[in-house]
Amino acid sequence: MIRTDPFASIKIAEYRNLMAGRFTFIMGLRMMGTLVGWWIYNLTNDPFAIGLIGLSEVVPALSMALYAGHVIDLSEKRKLLLIAVFLYLIAVLVLLFLSSTYTSDHLSNHWIAICIYSVFFITGIIRSFAGPTFSVLIAYIVPRHNLQNATTWNQGTWLSASVTGHALGGLLIALIGISGTLRVVSSLIIIAFFFLYRLKKKPPLNERGEKKTWDSVKEGINFVFKTKELLGAISLDLFAVLFGGAVAMVPVYARDILKAGPEGFGFLNGASDLGSICIVILLTIFPLRRKQGRTLMFAVAGFGTCIIIFALSKVFWLSFLALCIGGMVDGVSVVIRGTIMQLKTPDNMRGRVMSVNSMFINSSNELGQFESGLAARLMGVVSSVVFGGGMTLLVVLTTWFKAPGLRKMEY
Repeated sequence: MIRTDPFASIKIAEYRNLMAGRFTFIMGLRMMGTLVGWWIYNLTNDPFAIGLIGLSEVVPALSMALYAGHVIDLSEKRKLLLIAVFLYLIAVLVLLFLSSTYTSDHLSNHWIAICIYSVFFITGIIRSFAGPTFSVLIAYIVPRHNLQNATTWNQGTWLSASVTGHALGGLLIALIGISGTLRVVSSLIIIAFFFLYRLKKKPPLNERGEKKTWDSVKEGINFVFKTKELLGAISLDLFAVLFGGAVAMVPVYARDILKAGPEGFGFLNGASDLGSICIVILLTIFPLRRKQGRTLMFAVAGFGTCIIIFALSKVFWLSFLALCIGGMVDGVSVVIRGTIMQLKTPDNMRGRVMSVNSMFINSSNELGQFESGLAARLMGVVSSVVFGGGMTLLVVLTTWFKAPGLRKMEY
């Protein structure tokens, strides 16, 4: 067996800067997401209002994704990413203003909530450019034979930042309030900007004006649909995340069911990511060699089972454990899908393919958040989360019999 160096990609200085920038940036965004979920629920006392956060971000993200991929392929990647990070900083500063006593003295809770949704609509546009650009840069920096290792480290970095941001977000809300937490978020985004500023310029491989915009977009879509392993993995993850978005209801569970307060909310919000970190560390040292397709399906089924356990639990430690194990199996599926994307995508199409992936996967998180909020209003919170877990299991069962090629896939 060929023994791979688990630190191969990290030994590249530029890749370390990319991961450091990604870590601080994602940590800031996760703190902001944790804060806004808690903030909106306290402003409205309505679980459905939490779901609207996701909808307000996913609509522009979906609308812009394909065009963003075309722009990414034709742009200097470093400059585009720096612009996106700077615009995120502006969005955080607007939220900071909305959290001030001046705003609360002049606007009702209803109008503050609307303004928050408006900010997230803007960040949805920014995210359609920023998210795929991070992924595209990996292949520009790391040699092809180290892409699997780099993808695993990238996922571990994202998850580490996510769990840290979630946990610190809840803790900081309790210690320094919403405005203080937003100041910390803005500081983290500034730090991320300076790490990413140290990257080298990454000019486009495509000639500007070589293809019309729509022809370029169609090329990326056609590639995804013709690459069956990629399409199957993306589709399975899409429906699992769409129906298994239990984390969207964590503010309700933390405050009203488990009585855990903002600190418990932060830890519950980070539990899935904590589990994912553990499995990503393991996969970095011992990468998957065989039967990745079958492993992917078992992982998504395990995720659905954990969601059901979380839904029915009324004990904090059991809820935390269910989310943690769910994060572990979800981490397996994310690494498999991410590796397929990096290995199968040509360099000159990475922006478009990553953007199509963003439409399917990243936006499904926000659609899942909206679905969870709507289902909670129609069925009640606990029933809606049980329904989501059950639908995830049904998706896996259907895929097992309808997509044997994905079940037998190996890379």
